Amino acid sequence: MSSRSIPYTSSPLLASRTPVWRSKFIVAAVALAFVGLASRAVYIQVIANDFYQRQGEVRFARTLPIPATRGRIIDRNGLILASSIPSPSIWAIPEDVPRDEATLRQLAKLLEMPLADLQRKLEDEDKTFVWLKRQVDEPVAKAIAELNLKGVYQRKEYKRQYPEGEAAAHVVGFTNVEDIGQEGVELTFEKELAGRAGSRRVIKDRLGQVVESVGEQIPPVDGRDLQLSLDSKVQFFAYQKLRDAVEKNRARAGSVVVLDAVTGEVLALANYPSYVPDKRRNLSGEQLRNRALTDTFEPGSTMKPITIAMALEAGRVTPSTVIDTAPGRYQLGGFTISDTHNYGALTVEGVIQKSSNVGALKIAQKMAPQEMWNTYTALGYGQKPQVQFPGAVPGRLRPWKTWRPVEQATMSYGYGLSASLFQMAHSYTAFAHDGEVVPVTMLKTDAPAAGHRVFSPETAKAVRRMLQMAAAPGGTGPLAQTIGYSVGGKSGTAHKQVGKGYATNKYRSWFTGMAPIDKPRVIVAVMIDEPSNGQHFGGLVAAPVFSEVVQQSLRLMGVQPDMAVKPQIVTAVEESM
Repeated sequence: MSSRSIPYTSSPLLASRTPVWRSKFIVAAVALAFVGLASRAVYIQVIANDFYQRQGEVRFARTLPIPATRGRIIDRNGLILASSIPSPSIWAIPEDVPRDEATLRQLAKLLEMPLADLQRKLEDEDKTFVWLKRQVDEPVAKAIAELNLKGVYQRKEYKRQYPEGEAAAHVVGFTNVEDIGQEGVELTFEKELAGRAGSRRVIKDRLGQVVESVGEQIPPVDGRDLQLSLDSKVQFFAYQKLRDAVEKNRARAGSVVVLDAVTGEVLALANYPSYVPDKRRNLSGEQLRNRALTDTFEPGSTMKPITIAMALEAGRVTPSTVIDTAPGRYQLGGFTISDTHNYGALTVEGVIQKSSNVGALKIAQKMAPQEMWNTYTALGYGQKPQVQFPGAVPGRLRPWKTWRPVEQATMSYGYGLSASLFQMAHSYTAFAHDGEVVPVTMLKTDAPAAGHRVFSPETAKAVRRMLQMAAAPGGTGPLAQTIGYSVGGKSGTAHKQVGKGYATNKYRSWFTGMAPIDKPRVIVAVMIDEPSNGQHFGGLVAAPVFSEVVQQSLRLMGVQPDMAVKPQIVTAVEESM
């Protein structure tokens, strides 16, 4: 095969000579581009390294919290009231989850939700994260893992368990799904119980999977355990007897408070209706309310021992001073104040035993308003209780300068001021602790409480004797008697306020007292709200609960009986409003 020679010289394009500057220009441009690229690489890799490193971390690096284990709440004997257990939470990347209906139906069944709800959570495929269900049980989490579903993952979390359930709900409270205290002790001591979460830096891929750990890991600091003064056995028994009384009397609600008269510890605080702390669906305010601390009412006849103690302390009367209560009613400022019976001449002791309104107001008239106000204030009325608990209210006690004579009179038997059941129980520590009001606490303590003196030991002893008479046959609260222990206390019954007046057929009934009477170890206060089963007097409705709670509490505390065990027959119960 022959080839012809190409006549280069005959082509003007090929025959022309390329200028030298053009080749040099191209070489220079290539060199300049190389220098630019090298400079950019140096800038990115060396000079601006921190900025680009941060940008990369923003997209792929994450700081993952390492949750701290929440501290336990235990009772005075070490029994668990609240603890945390592992509880995985299920989440998903919606765009990665297969839409096979049979598989989704299986997942929905394990999550205990309708299939439609699960599909609704997954319907937005732009989402890269969605919670399917927080805090499922371990067996459920294991079953979901065995489905091996693409795009469905688990995160380790903790949830609270409350072994005592509804009996201690209003004391312990509960946490939310983020394990943050919302009510009760869980809220009050949130900082101590929660501890401090740790953290670790990781690199994640697009699917949210951890690829690599970077940086130093900060370990969590677990929350500390909290030991309450509560006795879970006393608490359960008190709640049980309160619930039975509310249901028996077809009442709206009820509360009970048990205090250690020596240390000021709260041994029990229960309300009914209640709730289960770890099952809170469809809860109402009626169930959540800690009535013993948040509800205030006019204390009624339970204030009469305080009125008598004031007069004894001031030397205006003695226990044997005779007060004429005839004819059982008293006109004052256009108002008529009445007793349920015409008791005639009563000693001061008899005024308490028979619960005479007329007797109490005549004794109060021997006092100056400022004297009464000072004593009420010293006992804690009109002030928020200093107890480690949320929601406690101060009640109402108006300044003494605004009192009219009729208001001073009505306050002597518990109308015209308001207080919570907890305040009433606390004020009775003055009688149980030989004249000193002791501070109350929700935390366990072994040392006897040091209080502030309001009455002399002699006055406190005299009032305890009167309270014993009031709770004995012939008084207004004989159903408060217990087997083996001497008791003293005062019943009360008051019309409920409705608007600016009082309802004629709605009452609050209560009983507050202590035992054993010579050296009190417990103070128990019981309130029944709106009993409607034929009885409404405190001596008939609340006193039996007091009796059962006192006896069981003293037995659990190991207090020796101070009375011979013998049958007791109660023939009649008297009561005054």
